[in-house]
Amino acid sequence: MLKPQQLRKALTDSVPLLQRNPDSLNVFIDSGRIVSTLATSLSFEYQYRLNMVITDYTGDIDLLVVPMLEWLRVNEPDIMATKEKQQTGFTFKADVISDTASDISIDLQLSERVIVKRVGEELHVKHVGENPLAENDARPFQLYAGGDLVSEWRQ
Repeated sequence: MLKPQQLRKALTDSVPLLQRNPDSLNVFIDSGRIVSTLATSLSFEYQYRLNMVITDYTGDIDLLVVPMLEWLRVNEPDIMATKEKQQTGFTFKADVISDTASDISIDLQLSERVIVKRVGEELHVKHVGENPLAENDARPFQLYAGGDLVSEWRQ
């Protein structure tokens, strides 16, 4: 599975508190399953709930949510595509542990397609990304809050 590491990198690159303390971001995979059919290939799909727990978070939660939405838009756009997935695909909980800090738990329903092709006596495995966004869908690389630049990153 590739998406957990990709999302972790996207967040540690774009969220200032995670840049300073990447160990406060814990990633878990819950309720995973493999979906395959009796088709002639061994291609399959990973489907799982990704749980991220950010401990002792003292920043504005918007600074976590906006980069995640940006990542999801490219890497798991189905979460935003239907009413059902909008209700269940991206959920969160927060434990307020002091006047300034919270432990934030975020759940994402993710999937990854894997194509398995037989070439002679060999099996070749390839992870397939999502369909690309329209060419005119520009990707921002700066995040502002209250008019102040709080984070910059590059893809």
